[in-house]
Amino acid sequence: MSSRSRRPVQDKPAQPAHAVLGYARVSTGHQVLDQQLDALAAAGVDGRVFTDTMSGTRDDRPGLAELMAYARAGDTVTVVALDRLGRSLSGIVQTVKTLGERDIVLRSLREGVDTSTSTGRMVLGIFASLADYERTLIAERAAAAREAARIRGRQVGRLPALTGEQVAMTVRMRSAGESVGDIGRTFSVGRSTLYRLWSTGAELAVVDLAEVGEVKMKRRRTGKRMLRRRTTASAEPSMTLTPQ
Repeated sequence: MSSRSRRPVQDKPAQPAHAVLGYARVSTGHQVLDQQLDALAAAGVDGRVFTDTMSGTRDDRPGLAELMAYARAGDTVTVVALDRLGRSLSGIVQTVKTLGERDIVLRSLREGVDTSTSTGRMVLGIFASLADYERTLIAERAAAAREAARIRGRQVGRLPALTGEQVAMTVRMRSAGESVGDIGRTFSVGRSTLYRLWSTGAELAVVDLAEVGEVKMKRRRTGKRMLRRRTTASAEPSMTLTPQ
């Protein structure tokens, strides 16, 4: 009997195992990472641990950036506490959201959060609502501070281009015969800024307002001429040549 030769059984390529990664952070060089690293090892972190030694308020943390670039879908990122991901609640929620969109599980040991469970996702949903509430409070406080400053006559928003004393000096220079261009170069402002300050300032009687009005009238006349040209061009009948 002839024996049939059997083909060697080829092993199927092994699926890449999901990594259990860690992230640890301290704010200053006087602090040490040992306690966090020990906690991550005890929690079963057998993959790489990425670290940073800088404030959580900074967005340019190289360790966190390297972790986000290294992690793949199905991996698990473990931290000792959620505040290791950032100092603000909104920043933490944004990082967690980015991990979730990439199907990366997040575990936080202190809070007991695990995004692979429904309870963990619910807790993060509560954190997201709190982050939105925090943003609303910050906006309301800023608006209240601006209103209080406005009532007390303080400057609100961007500082003016020139102080009152500088505006008065530009008026004196213009009255002495200096050109608008030279005055603008002296104070590092444009011609339009000077005309605006002169037309709204308290020194109107000194400035030659006829020049300001002349500039505005020239702009109006130019706009009217362009409008008339467009209207005339559209009203003219189009001429077509007919074959003889």
